[in-house]
Amino acid sequence: MLRSRIIPVLLVRDKGLIKTTKFSDDKYVGDPLNAVRIFNEKEADELMIVDIDATVKDKEPDYQSIEYWASECRMPLCYGGGVKTVEQALKILSLGVEKVALSSSVIERPELIKDIASQVGSQSVVAVLDVKKKLFGGYKVYTHNGKKSTAVNLFSVIKEFEHQGVGEIIINNIDADGTMTGYDTQLVEKLRSQVSVPLTFLGGAGSHQDLKHVIDQYSPIGVAAGSLFVFKGKYRAVLINYPNLEEKNSLFKN
Repeated sequence: MLRSRIIPVLLVRDKGLIKTTKFSDDKYVGDPLNAVRIFNEKEADELMIVDIDATVKDKEPDYQSIEYWASECRMPLCYGGGVKTVEQALKILSLGVEKVALSSSVIERPELIKDIASQVGSQSVVAVLDVKKKLFGGYKVYTHNGKKSTAVNLFSVIKEFEHQGVGEIIINNIDADGTMTGYDTQLVEKLRSQVSVPLTFLGGAGSHQDLKHVIDQYSPIGVAAGSLFVFKGKYRAVLINYPNLEEKNSLFKN
């Protein structure tokens, strides 16, 4: 039976852990490996690490770093950034990573989902869609850290990904990234009833109540966050944190 998951998301640039606001204004917050170890102690449900420069700079995934992270990680690990081929995906999964996240590569070539899933199973293939509200309604899909707009329709591309055999879809809300003002529940409402594969929302979580609201209304669902788990207080002091067992259990109670 599927259950809701609470997922910390770590953004990496030049081997350092950073956090952005609306995909810009990045702040260095520490060493990714130390963060992985802390989330181990916190018994996080799952962890996602994204190299945000790999695609923009057309770089190969940093396999050495990925191997370090995977060797330390005691929870399911999803890696994203720079994955364009079946061979790259298979190499990453061979290092101990459970899921590979794909974004611009599958918007350009959706069949890559099927090509990877046919070898490792759909459960290891995740599609990430970075979205932003249009001025007059609806949502536009972006790639390359929100720098490139696409012409794809959000709902149509999701259906195509499902057709290709994607195992999970992550919706990353550019407008809400790093703001800690809450999830876009209108978007959650629109998509939750239409998507048949596991769905995770990222962007905007600022409190445990934000997590609980989405879990209560739309479970089973994934709720992911960055700032909530790496900052504390209005001055955004760096503090790696995650709900303890008692807090987490309370989030799953109606």
